[in-house]
Amino acid sequence: MGVKEKIDIDVFKVVTRAIAESDNIDVMTNHLIQLLVGVLEIKGGTIFALNPETNELEILASLGLSINYLNKGPVFVNKSIGEELIAIKDITKTDILQYPEDAQKEGIESIVSLPIKFYGETIGSLRLYHYEVWELSDRDLDSLQLLAENIGLAMMYTRHLNALQSIKETMKGLPLDFTLFSK
Repeated sequence: MGVKEKIDIDVFKVVTRAIAESDNIDVMTNHLIQLLVGVLEIKGGTIFALNPETNELEILASLGLSINYLNKGPVFVNKSIGEELIAIKDITKTDILQYPEDAQKEGIESIVSLPIKFYGETIGSLRLYHYEVWELSDRDLDSLQLLAENIGLAMMYTRHLNALQSIKETMKGLPLDFTLFSK
């Protein structure tokens, strides 16, 4: 018997609406991580944004993980599992984790890490943590990859929208007649 699929079309609709109906990255990512942890019945999850200056993954939203685990140290994309889809069924049988002891102390048995990309560039990571050895179906992995791509689009959309709103507010503060400054 195969692995039971947990992400059906109804779940995908709810998650996609959470992305499409938000113009606030914090609200959107918090809703998404809550939905995913609940639907998948897992320990927790985190959505990271990549800081291109430090090459560090910075937490946007997280659920189900302790403060100690979240503050274990910087998560660097090149030392971590952030550049490609990786499903670690059993963390005791891998050597690619940046903080393996911390993960074990946290009670994490499995990790699925999906890159969040925009135009082929990694801009973040979606991490899902399970308290037991976890085997996802191929279809659920495909659905999660598609979701990570949508998160990338939503992250860039909200960044651009917020930048435009900031410009609009700045423009409101300028005098209507710019000729005053040319004299």
